[in-house]
Amino acid sequence: MDEHYEERDLKHIWHPAAQMKDYEELPPIVAARGRGAWLYDVHGKKYLDIISSWWCNLFGHCNPIINEAVKEQLDKLEHVIFANFSNEAAIKLAEMLAQIVPKGLTKFHFNDNGSSAVEAALKMCFQYHLQTGHPERQKFMCLSEGYHGETIGALSVGSLDLYAKMYQPMMMQNIHVEAPDCYRCPFGKDREHCSCECFKYAEKAFEEHAKETAAIIVEPLLQGSAGMRIYPPLYLKKLRELCDRTGVLLIADEIATGFGRTGRMFACDHAGISPDIMTISKGLTGGYLPMSITVTTDKIYDAFYADYSEGKAFVHSHTYAGNPLACAAALAVQHIFRTQPIFENMTVNAKWLTKRMQDEILTHPNVGEIRHIGLIHAFELVADKETKKPLDPAKRTGYEVYRHALAHGLLLRPIGDVLYFNPPLNITQPELDEAIRLAKLALEEVLPK
Repeated sequence: MDEHYEERDLKHIWHPAAQMKDYEELPPIVAARGRGAWLYDVHGKKYLDIISSWWCNLFGHCNPIINEAVKEQLDKLEHVIFANFSNEAAIKLAEMLAQIVPKGLTKFHFNDNGSSAVEAALKMCFQYHLQTGHPERQKFMCLSEGYHGETIGALSVGSLDLYAKMYQPMMMQNIHVEAPDCYRCPFGKDREHCSCECFKYAEKAFEEHAKETAAIIVEPLLQGSAGMRIYPPLYLKKLRELCDRTGVLLIADEIATGFGRTGRMFACDHAGISPDIMTISKGLTGGYLPMSITVTTDKIYDAFYADYSEGKAFVHSHTYAGNPLACAAALAVQHIFRTQPIFENMTVNAKWLTKRMQDEILTHPNVGEIRHIGLIHAFELVADKETKKPLDPAKRTGYEVYRHALAHGLLLRPIGDVLYFNPPLNITQPELDEAIRLAKLALEEVLPK
């Protein structure tokens, strides 16, 4: 068969999160294999995957431990209905996760992707209040610039116009709270030295709407799709206290932040708080197979536990919920966390990476800030470093840097004019150094000093 893979791809495939006309100038890169932090295309060119293939590849491509676990499971059971059936891998995974999730989270509802986990969380909260005598609580709060997925319910609790604006007529009307913006703080503070003065926006929203609100959903500490915006743990502590006082449930969307991405197992751990519901996915299976879980408390679970005739069951399902292959991959991920010094090495590498990026990237006149948490490091391109004036979005500068980086063998995907590293947790310092070199090269080609 003709091996013009790029042409064959574009003949049939509609790629996500893209204007397909862009592919006329930048055809799809067809991956043939992967190993560790590296991808290799069908022409033999290699790319350093510094974004973990959309943040999910936790321990590198074709990790031998995860590979072996999936292969072993494949010869036992590939899938089984999760209604009135279960499987050994799912049971073991729930037991293992129960040991590491924030205190009080005990019940695991399996889904098959991140958006589905968020949809389940929203429906749980709505039904919980309905069944505990508060049918008036039908609204949801969310933070501005937030992102929680692209199904209609998940879009409704997001605030990024790029994804949601045109679908407004289809969406639920919810309450949007001004989120922390530590780079352009309206109070003149910085994230290291503040009392979260911006929390007054949440307090005002709760004062006006708490009685009609079922839950507030947040990306704890890191608003990823907003441009890797990072805010202090104190904000989460204040939010937990406010929810406790008002009866509003707290949903922590840890799909992007969970499993070590922020330097702790979960972002909530930085603040020492437990949400009422937590959604997890991405790193859960090491990026191997699609799976998500909506984790909640006994208190919420008990509101659904009754005789069938009372109609209180949570009638929500996904065909591939509890898939044994995905569970096997997730168990292998937990085995790696338990047997290798992941957090110890990551702490050293994160501190080293911050210093290297400050020396090599932050010195560029168009880099306004390098913000970081764990191994995640993002740099924002600006027109003026002093005023923090953004670049003209029509010029798509971040996209141009991305294109130049690809040409040099670095997968450095942009979020507008923010570019970021979100690498596998076991990436090496030499690989990080190479990523910095290539990112700097691409940056200076697009924006010469």
